[in-house]
Amino acid sequence: MSTMKKTTRADVKAFFDPDTWTFTYVVYAGSRSPCVVIDSVLNYDAKSGRTATRSADEVIGFIRSEQLQLAWILETHAHADHLTAAPYIQSNLGGKIVIGDHIANVQSIFKDVFNLDEQFAIDGSQFDYLLKDDESLPFGRLSLKALFVPGHTPACMAYEIGDALFVGDTIFMPDVGTARCDFPGGSAQTLYRSIQKVLAYPDETRLYICHDYPPTNRPVACCTTVGEEKKFNIHVHEGISENEFVQMRVKRDATLDMPNLILPSIQVNICAGHLPKPEANGKSYLKIPINAL
Repeated sequence: MSTMKKTTRADVKAFFDPDTWTFTYVVYAGSRSPCVVIDSVLNYDAKSGRTATRSADEVIGFIRSEQLQLAWILETHAHADHLTAAPYIQSNLGGKIVIGDHIANVQSIFKDVFNLDEQFAIDGSQFDYLLKDDESLPFGRLSLKALFVPGHTPACMAYEIGDALFVGDTIFMPDVGTARCDFPGGSAQTLYRSIQKVLAYPDETRLYICHDYPPTNRPVACCTTVGEEKKFNIHVHEGISENEFVQMRVKRDATLDMPNLILPSIQVNICAGHLPKPEANGKSYLKIPINAL
């Protein structure tokens, strides 16, 4: 069983973006301390192609109000359902943009899907720092440790900070279950094994999720525990075998539509959130591949 070192308990401030059902987190250790931001959101209107910074500005406002110093801007993975606001936050507050080092695998897959030009690097160099599995990064009295949890994508990372684990799309609230695995490079078998890494932590470990999609009229929620997931997760509670999970996940994924923002999101997020360079007319453009996904 995984154990977590006794350390400073992390303060966590969650921000919810209702358009994409996404939670962004600021993690810190009291006012005036260093902090990290996890999974930020750049608002994007698909009908008009316009971006906005409402969600990111909430995060920036909180960090300034608490007089925090931003150290790291973390991505759990290259999201397919929202654009990251990492460069915008960095331009306002500093910090370094970080993702797991397996992002190169995702870039390689989608360089082909979007037929990106030869100059597009598939080594993760668009990001400021690439984290390896089990690597730690300090920020003030806290530190984060990376946990490689592929399956939803081949590059997903969870982040252990104090007594909390920020799991991205690896697992959801117990009544929602788990993330899809049918994107290029995904694997239900691999996700099951990654989830077992998460569920090996002590039962009291706080799990902060990236999205919530309440199946009933309950309010959205961002935090559960390892113990609650082991008892109640509808897809992967104790007693569910790997084979049972894989069969369920594959069957379910075959019924799901693509996320509304997958095409703009992936293109932007594999570039660390940087929008395409403006063309001769001063405007940026994204590609829409036909019959490619």
